[in-house]
Amino acid sequence: MKTIRLRDGKERSLQRRHPWVFEGSITQGHAELGDTVRLESADGRFLGWGAYSPASNIRVRAWSFDEAERIDEAFFERRLRQAIALRDRLAIHSDGVRLVHGEADGLPGLVVDRYGDTLSVQFLAAGAERWQPVIADALLQITGLSRLYERSDVNVRKLEGLAQRTGWLRGEGPTELSITEHGWQLGLDVAQGHKTGYYLDQRDNRQRFAQLVSQLGCRTVLNCYAYTGGFSVAALAGGAAEVTTVDSSAPALERARDNLRRNGFDDAAHHFADADVNAWLRQALADGRQFDAIVLDPPKFAPSAAHAERAARAYKDINRLGLKLLAPGGLLMTYSCSGGVSAELFHKVVASAGLDAGVNASILQRLEGACDHPTTLEFPEGEYLKGLALLRL
Repeated sequence: MKTIRLRDGKERSLQRRHPWVFEGSITQGHAELGDTVRLESADGRFLGWGAYSPASNIRVRAWSFDEAERIDEAFFERRLRQAIALRDRLAIHSDGVRLVHGEADGLPGLVVDRYGDTLSVQFLAAGAERWQPVIADALLQITGLSRLYERSDVNVRKLEGLAQRTGWLRGEGPTELSITEHGWQLGLDVAQGHKTGYYLDQRDNRQRFAQLVSQLGCRTVLNCYAYTGGFSVAALAGGAAEVTTVDSSAPALERARDNLRRNGFDDAAHHFADADVNAWLRQALADGRQFDAIVLDPPKFAPSAAHAERAARAYKDINRLGLKLLAPGGLLMTYSCSGGVSAELFHKVVASAGLDAGVNASILQRLEGACDHPTTLEFPEGEYLKGLALLRL
């Protein structure tokens, strides 16, 4: 077992059970990609067991802070069982569920989503990659499923010195699936869809949107960056009479159209726009249009805190336009999934957008990811999705 020794004073984050060790915190030691290493303070005290990543600025991700714990097959089976048991206790009313959420479940670099009878998995860090066969076998044993698709095709793997990879790890068959969410039928593709196939983190927010559309009597709804139309389905389920769905991906809009039909909604109640959202919003404003409810759920504008300033300008611009297009008494649900933009900064950006738009609004609710995407007290960086439900005054 190789040892990684930290600089004096750099042990405090590990003592607070934060799982990351940055390159600059290390004074001694080296290992191969994904190797399990012993983490020690400058004076030789045990701090934890972790996975070494020689190419990454996050040089070690901690598996355990228990010196007596061995990092072996039994360890991963135990952690996976704990994570999946938690989701069972949450009694999520959907067959689309996140079973493992990386650091929050004590498994850094591992994401596992279940879509019906299929698991979709991402191995995002060197340690998870090293233990991939063990993790894959344990997942199928615990869940009783036979199909596991890998979606390790994200840029973060490059930072780990890993190539991108996709395809069936276990089993085979069609990658186009459907799940049930709040009684709605939603289609997805684990091979081609965003993330592992779908945005499960917005599950509860889609339901909340349907409730507010109903309670506030919103008749006309605009769904921007709509992807495959989850919020559009929610709007119509909430009683909206007319929904406009805007996205720059024609294939995503086609799946959105299919999702509306799956749920029995009339095509006449829906309009699609294959367009750049920012340009579409500007044209809608020039045309004097207004909507009773608007969803702004853009892609990640800031992958890290270093991009926060540029991202803040982009978030401000779309929220200014959205607030101007919102009818008095209307509802705006606006989100940021950028880990580099804090909830506090996002609030300030949206408030500034309201000032520029000449619009006042009250906060009905602060929004976050669904409960199967937990954030732990020790790892606040896991809180990437934040949002606001606003009522225009």
